[in-house]
Amino acid sequence: MPKIAEGERVVRIKHLLVITLALSITVPEIVSGHHSAIIFDRQSVVAFQGTVTQFSWTNPHVYIHVETQDDAGGVVEWEIETDATPILTRSGWTHDSFAPGDRVTVRANPDRNVQRRHALLVSIAKTDGGILSARSYFLRDGDDTEALARAPDMSGIWELSALDSESFYARWAEVDLTAKAIAAQTNYDIRAENPVAQCIAPPTPTILAAPYLNEIVLGEESILIRNERFNVERTIFMDGRSHPQEGERTNHGHSIGWWEGDVLVVDTTNFSENRAPIYGRPARAEGVPSGLGKHVVERYRLSDDQTHIAIDFILEDPEYLAEPFTGTVNWYYAPHFEMLGFGCDPENARRFSLQ
Repeated sequence: MPKIAEGERVVRIKHLLVITLALSITVPEIVSGHHSAIIFDRQSVVAFQGTVTQFSWTNPHVYIHVETQDDAGGVVEWEIETDATPILTRSGWTHDSFAPGDRVTVRANPDRNVQRRHALLVSIAKTDGGILSARSYFLRDGDDTEALARAPDMSGIWELSALDSESFYARWAEVDLTAKAIAAQTNYDIRAENPVAQCIAPPTPTILAAPYLNEIVLGEESILIRNERFNVERTIFMDGRSHPQEGERTNHGHSIGWWEGDVLVVDTTNFSENRAPIYGRPARAEGVPSGLGKHVVERYRLSDDQTHIAIDFILEDPEYLAEPFTGTVNWYYAPHFEMLGFGCDPENARRFSLQ
């Protein structure tokens, strides 16, 4: 059984080890793409050794149940939450990675509700010394352009830059809100109201910063932009049409596009209302709805070295945002990856809502 790493300051609480993250931890922090990371205490880590009782290879989240002993010698079970199967597959996991009876060492960020033995995985080690964590394939150096593939155009498979996901949510947390947005945010019950817990996929621009693969299919009359998460597929109409005045409102809206030189411009309106279309750390980012006046413009440009697409976006929603939300995310060309996709299992998604 692997030992808890030396050099970590630990405090034993009922046979759990609470590790202060101000000190060194061997596994890098995971970029969050869960229902929301704010329910977890990201400033501490529980670490314990135990036995796997259940390994659920499910979406939108994989769960590992691990039994360990409490201070009184009784058996307790922890529910360890991690990412979706496509992310874990590219990080070296399979549906056979764990089985009941496996002895493991777990490090995880605990639920802020201390009554729940529920945590977000940081890393998990088996007796053979192997260590698994989520999203390890995102750790490559995006500045090392010699190691990156080059695309002839925007078509193909693309992966998000992990750093851009972090900056996306940091920028979102700084946007000035209207009084209506602040009131809605104050009353937001994340466990009961989070749309992802209802299998509602995040719309643009949030989907741009989701840590899943994207695929672009170029056509003259339309362009398809797909994302693995919930098998989202957006159709961008390139035939010169306008937005319908009384058209159907949907979660992903109605998108039209055009070329400005080598820049693809995508204009999207006709969104349906959404209780929390943008979520993620820090807590300031949670619980702001979107209204019927939401309007998003995206500008896609292939980099000069052809290794990535820079996507500039502008989100306007005057009902809830006192100013536009703007930013840039980068998708790196990833022809060596296969789009895996996944549907949302409602029962799995609803587990997030348990108190």
